[in-house]
Amino acid sequence: MQPASTSAPVSNAVPFAALLLALVSLTAGASIAKQLFPLVGPAGATALRLTFAAVILSAVFKPWRIRIGDDWHALALYGVSLGVMNLTFYSSLAYVPLGVAIAVEFTGPLAVAVFTSRRRIDFLWILLAIAGLAMLLPRDRSAAALDWRGIALALCAGACWAVYIVAGKRAGMRHGPATSAYGMWIGVVVAAPFGFWQAGAAILQPEVLALGLGVAIVSSAIPYSLEMIALRRLPANTFSILLSAEPAIGAVMGLMLLGERLALNQWAAIGAIIAASVGAAMSSRFGSSK
Repeated sequence: MQPASTSAPVSNAVPFAALLLALVSLTAGASIAKQLFPLVGPAGATALRLTFAAVILSAVFKPWRIRIGDDWHALALYGVSLGVMNLTFYSSLAYVPLGVAIAVEFTGPLAVAVFTSRRRIDFLWILLAIAGLAMLLPRDRSAAALDWRGIALALCAGACWAVYIVAGKRAGMRHGPATSAYGMWIGVVVAAPFGFWQAGAAILQPEVLALGLGVAIVSSAIPYSLEMIALRRLPANTFSILLSAEPAIGAVMGLMLLGERLALNQWAAIGAIIAASVGAAMSSRFGSSK
């Protein structure tokens, strides 16, 4: 009897540990990608990540088996939003710290959660997120002020994330897991021209390709696999609540790997956006249980 009692807590901890490792891996990959910027720029780093990720996902899911048919609009929108989302998010990292960019980008899925709900309390969460964004907006020219270009690009990435969620759900229901690989190739078509334009021949250097492969593995392959483990064992709302920790983890990884120090108001803003995301997820949970 003793082995069963000790193995249960370990088994229950697996999905939580898997999701935590996925978030650490994802944010570490973004930190590595940011180190590619001096060599190939944000667009070059985006093109490398998406290309290698598409190759990896294609080997697993074989997207050529998809029969697109008449329902190609959702798949195309999913892939285009994926490409633009990655381009604008990586571009935002050239202007603002990693944790801030992730927090601002989180307004996309938060908006989807709120505006697809009919519960009045959900509008409290969007107001809280807006308050967090207000704390991040540059008001002066001090060293702690954030560049408005980074905020704008991260907001654009968040809007694309919202489209990505809606279109991805529809495309995924029709085509299954292979949707991710197919959409990734569409994202490559969107991002690659900008990457080659910005990076030129430097994007084909062996050391750059090696770093790009590393970014794809750490930012896409590993997190995707770990998230699949967590999703199988965690309720969707619990998964969403835990996922809200990503901005904070991103801020910590930015500090550790990139030396990005945040001001107190920036930490408070990230906390407000995280609280809004958690609140929206919990509200959805209670609403669905009635």
